[in-house]
Amino acid sequence: MLELLGALGGLIILLVAGDALVRGAVNLSLRLGIPALIVSLTVVAFGTSAPELLIAIQAVIDGVPGMAMGNVVGSNTANVLLVLGIPALFSGLPTSHSRTQKSYVQMIAATLLFIAVCFFGPITWVHALVLLGGMAIILTDQFRDALNGRAKSKEEEAPEGADPTMPGWKVTAFLLAGLVGLPIGASLLVDNASAIAVRMGVSDTIIGLTLVAVGTSLPELATTVVAAMRKHADVALGNVIGSNVFNLLVIVGIAGLVGPIPVPSAFLRFDLWVMLASSLILIPVVFWHKDLGKRWGFALCAVYVVYILIVLSSEV
Repeated sequence: MLELLGALGGLIILLVAGDALVRGAVNLSLRLGIPALIVSLTVVAFGTSAPELLIAIQAVIDGVPGMAMGNVVGSNTANVLLVLGIPALFSGLPTSHSRTQKSYVQMIAATLLFIAVCFFGPITWVHALVLLGGMAIILTDQFRDALNGRAKSKEEEAPEGADPTMPGWKVTAFLLAGLVGLPIGASLLVDNASAIAVRMGVSDTIIGLTLVAVGTSLPELATTVVAAMRKHADVALGNVIGSNVFNLLVIVGIAGLVGPIPVPSAFLRFDLWVMLASSLILIPVVFWHKDLGKRWGFALCAVYVVYILIVLSSEV
């Protein structure tokens, strides 16, 4: 019971700290004149992925690298199927006018690069540098687009948490709260989730794919729900796309510099391909300008439930 409470406490700290970091980073970026779409693809996406980063590093340090890999792959799958599926199921997402084609192609490229690296696993510092190099290329392109003014409009809504009147001290306080709270929450969640896994006889990889992956996807879900309520689909899609790219290239890249990350054979046979398939599901939404209606939401959530049942059954 104490371990369960500790894991829940760590998750709560992660969510609060992640929200604080996003609020501070968004307001800081908007002060620099970065448009909402670019903010969603970079600052918001990176901020909501910060829990995954801290958990991956902590997992490698604690000798449970399977949780790091499971967390990243599970989070990316959950980001598409749950983070987009749940708000679409309840209110729909008007994605027919989204402008995320280029960023979506970058996400697919990052996914394919990650899968290729996994087949040359275990992931070492060499593979990590390849992944981080891919992120550097994408970031350079994103900043070039920002400088050229792509998608910049004075009439564009700011992402959730933006407040042009927020004083500088408050922006700083949000940033510090996020940076201090995230490592504390990550440590609590990883330590207690690992203990629960041992007691239940469940592998750390499965815990990473399910409990930790869903838990660390909650910041993305919260951001996307707000975007759906405001009919601001670019922010919703940008958040998911940016988070997925960051998870694959930066989180695994940095964790790979900390220590080697083995790739379970089950990932090569199943989980990596589910992650890729869930990303390819969005092709009609991104390129054929389809809205994510309630039927889409139901289908995405149903696919995720089936996936989790298959993962859990593999442990029985």
